[in-house]
Amino acid sequence: MNKYENFKPAKGLANRHIQTLFSTFFRKEIDQKAEVEEFKLDDGDILDCFWYAKEKINKNNPIVVIFHGLSGSFKSPYIQGVIDNLVKNNFVAVLMHFRGCSGTPNYLARSYHSGETKDAKSFIDSIVKKYPQNKLFAVGYSIGGNMLLKLLGELQDESKIIASVSVSAPMQLDITADSINSGFSKFYQYHLLKSLKTTLLSKYKRHDMDSLLNKNEQDIKNIKTFWEFDNIYTAPIHGFDGVNDYYIKSSSRQYIKHIKSNTLIIHALDDPFMNNDILPQKNEIPKNVKLELYQNGGHLGFIGGTIFKPKYWLEGRIVNYFKNYL
Repeated sequence: MNKYENFKPAKGLANRHIQTLFSTFFRKEIDQKAEVEEFKLDDGDILDCFWYAKEKINKNNPIVVIFHGLSGSFKSPYIQGVIDNLVKNNFVAVLMHFRGCSGTPNYLARSYHSGETKDAKSFIDSIVKKYPQNKLFAVGYSIGGNMLLKLLGELQDESKIIASVSVSAPMQLDITADSINSGFSKFYQYHLLKSLKTTLLSKYKRHDMDSLLNKNEQDIKNIKTFWEFDNIYTAPIHGFDGVNDYYIKSSSRQYIKHIKSNTLIIHALDDPFMNNDILPQKNEIPKNVKLELYQNGGHLGFIGGTIFKPKYWLEGRIVNYFKNYL
């Protein structure tokens, strides 16, 4: 377990909230042309998967599957950054949007959640089938990182992924839901819930959500915490027996000990979305899994360099890790 290795925050940007919010407000948009694949799922729903530098597949370039965070998409600065860095280093990148996150509503009343691994497995299987000659890597951010760790633990030796990186993953969901509901972190909860509630309310126009949830639109508008949202919508619509059942079964920490492939977990000890009780202990981490802990970095931040010339350390660390397995 490596602690505080390599990353140093830019002077004046060490604060956890500045690290978390800096890219959202100050990073310029990176324009990368994508080829959009509408991937059909067995239940009739769809995923929008954005391919970058796909023309390099025929040259046997390695493929990196990317899983975004809650309410994330191809528009998220951390996603644009890692895609740009991967493409510049001769990787093919593909962002698998979770259901309904690309800007196009998904077909069903259900959505996605932190432990939904079946969609990712189906998409990964399709890549392996189409491009068996290309090495496959994966990176997940926040709940995408939690989902990825859970998937790797479920697959164990059957995983076709050469190496993976999980960043700022809420590895214990109940602790995270409590932590983000305290102090200034309620700011993040408010904005994330605002997006989630908007998406859910739009489903009321296409589905009989009143009957499915036994809640009307005003009930949804009144939701104030993740505990409430997940109890009212996430758990029942995805077949869980309440919010506690959802949090217990979907948290990735319990799956880490079963991971057999090369995996890097990157986490900042000052992450404002969660506290350090979510972290696995040394005896829960197998030899092929590396946990890098940093004093600073916030949530999906890790901004180094200087305030006028910021260096987005995270995406460089990810690319360098993958290069070890080429």
